[in-house]
Amino acid sequence: MNTISFHERVMLVGDDLMSQLLHIARKAAASDATVLVCGESGTGKELIARYIHEMGNRKDKAFLSINCAAIPEGLMEAELFGYEKGAFTGAWVQRIGKFERAVGGTLLLDEVTEMPLALQAKLLRVIQEGEIDRLGGKETIRINTRLIATSNKEPLQLIQAGRFREDLFYRLNVLRIDCPPLRGRKEAIQNLASFFVGTLQEKYSKNKVRLSRSAQELLTNHSWPGNIRELGNVIERAVLLSESEEIQSDEIAQLLISPKRFDDVIQCDQSLAGIEQNHIERTLQLTQGNKTEAARKLGISVRTLRNKLKQYQDVA
Repeated sequence: MNTISFHERVMLVGDDLMSQLLHIARKAAASDATVLVCGESGTGKELIARYIHEMGNRKDKAFLSINCAAIPEGLMEAELFGYEKGAFTGAWVQRIGKFERAVGGTLLLDEVTEMPLALQAKLLRVIQEGEIDRLGGKETIRINTRLIATSNKEPLQLIQAGRFREDLFYRLNVLRIDCPPLRGRKEAIQNLASFFVGTLQEKYSKNKVRLSRSAQELLTNHSWPGNIRELGNVIERAVLLSESEEIQSDEIAQLLISPKRFDDVIQCDQSLAGIEQNHIERTLQLTQGNKTEAARKLGISVRTLRNKLKQYQDVA
């Protein structure tokens, strides 16, 4: 019997909607079809992608991902396809791209709709022909890499706006999975919150931590603009900061970011940059200065985090 992965456990503790998503994901895992996973940020798109990989016949091979929104246009092609020594200034050695490194496995194109149009055309050729060309290379390389793509925007709207290629959309949209937002899904919020508390008390060796009824009600009624990711982060902070066995509603309230609280902060003449700096510094405190862990919680790269910290030092 296969061991249930963390990703599957997160999905299983949701509600009927999550059960339906898992059913579709298992169908997708049984094939090599390209999958497009859509939904708001934090709804579990990457969890679905990893679950498809882990449930398929490629599970023993690599699962790699590339964030199409985070890598500069000039570097993304090299990241995807690799390059030969001497292909351009600074290319001192050969570099294998992610398509080749994921051969036999799965490559996740995270936020694929943020990919530049020129690179979209090259990606379309890769999908159609099953081959790539390294930058500066003379030989075409055949690949056998499964593609899963995600988007937090509706691709059809981007097609109408001229920001995403229609032909690429249909190549990626062989199987589509839509991850619903967390707001309004009370059963999922309650189940996920309890799951995160149980998992995190083990992680941080905190015994018998639980949510009070009032804390559960507060969590259930929150709008969760950051969806599952935001819920997980709030519960983690609550477990870390709680000094008793029962987490109270006032402890949760201090960790939630609501539209009203956000407006109140703005009215107190604190800039958006100041809000961001406070949030980053608080996250670093919670991770005891671990920049890699802090960047993961903030949903940014370590490089971005370091650049922001340098900006704060320069201003100071």
